[in-house]
Amino acid sequence: MDKLAFDTRCSLVSQAQMEAGWRKLQKQVQAVRDHRNLKDEHASLVMPDDATTVEAVNRIAKTIGPVHLLIVVGIGGSNLGTWAAQEAILGKFYNTTDATPKILYCDTVDADSVSSIQDNMEAHLKKGNNVLLSVVSKSGSTTETIANFEVLLQTLQQYRKDYKKWVVATTDHGSHLWNLAMDEGYHALAIPKLVGGRYSAFSACGIFPLAMLGLDIAKLRKGATDMRRQCSSTNLRQNIAAQSAIIQYTHYTKGINVSNLFVFSNDLEMVGKWYRQLMGESIGKDHKRSGKKKLTGITPTVAVGSTDLHSMVQLYLGGPHDKFTTFVTVPTKNSIKLPHWKQYDPLVKDIQGKNMGTLMGAILKGVKTAYANQQRPFCEIKLPAKDEYSIGALLQFKMIEMMYLGALLNVNPFDQENVEAYKKETRRILRK
Repeated sequence: MDKLAFDTRCSLVSQAQMEAGWRKLQKQVQAVRDHRNLKDEHASLVMPDDATTVEAVNRIAKTIGPVHLLIVVGIGGSNLGTWAAQEAILGKFYNTTDATPKILYCDTVDADSVSSIQDNMEAHLKKGNNVLLSVVSKSGSTTETIANFEVLLQTLQQYRKDYKKWVVATTDHGSHLWNLAMDEGYHALAIPKLVGGRYSAFSACGIFPLAMLGLDIAKLRKGATDMRRQCSSTNLRQNIAAQSAIIQYTHYTKGINVSNLFVFSNDLEMVGKWYRQLMGESIGKDHKRSGKKKLTGITPTVAVGSTDLHSMVQLYLGGPHDKFTTFVTVPTKNSIKLPHWKQYDPLVKDIQGKNMGTLMGAILKGVKTAYANQQRPFCEIKLPAKDEYSIGALLQFKMIEMMYLGALLNVNPFDQENVEAYKKETRRILRK
């Protein structure tokens, strides 16, 4: 099976700098290498090998009858991993195909958005179709998630007397949502307590909806397991997560504090948004591990090629030298050839009769050449395919990278204390 490749030749980080960063990472690499349980902050590392979770997911998936519409009700880490994998593997336009179930994500309390989902849900229910609500909240008390769940559950109750069999709650064991699911008789799946939301892609949170969509969960987990083995290697040349973390850390020390994930596939945009949360929450901290007050963080951004070459590349190539770019490339699944129309040749030279893959390849090569010529640092992740194995490997690569980057920056990549600030104020306002 072809594997993900990582090209660092244009990173503008010297071998001496790589080796210096590698020395700082030895303790963390060993921690990743040795970790085998759910009892500390590295708990997410064992999720791809956790048979208990897979058995629970498969048991519920087999119990539920055919589903025509799956609605994932969650926000942030509760849905971004699922969304990233689903669109990468099945494509952005999956819902326009004949495949079932269709899938919608309800992740905001924007009334217009929720109303549209509600309308779609009702259209299915009026036809007698089965609609499954997958409500996901690690804490079991996320304001947006519970509000949306109540609205959609009310709609489900109006059409189905057996509505309880069409609800799956995924949350911490013993949370308020878990206890509600037990009391109401909903299906329930547990997220291990020490697996944080942004690291939960291979927990029940991520794999249950993907299993319902018919994806090969075993291959997804295999990609993650193989990548964990590679990214816990004590050989820096093999350990691409360590390489990526060291490169980004080195540039951060020189004032480059923006990390742009530039995906050259429309289907990978949600992978970029998943990574945006992973980096933002993991290393955006106001204090060091030692407790010392120091504002730390790299701002993650997402760009899609070739679309954003016409909206952002002027800034990337002409603006300040404060950005590091990681290009993500993958062969296209389809081959589309332009017609050979001579009368159109004056519009754009040298494209008649060419394959679109050839055009994208020429554009990508041109972008990388321009970046190199202007000394704009970048690396490239080369995916062999948009399949379960490759996407599982990519997500695991980036999660381990973040653990290493947190160690280099001396911040805790697993907590998110400042997120609670807005939640606390929201609850205070609602009480009034």
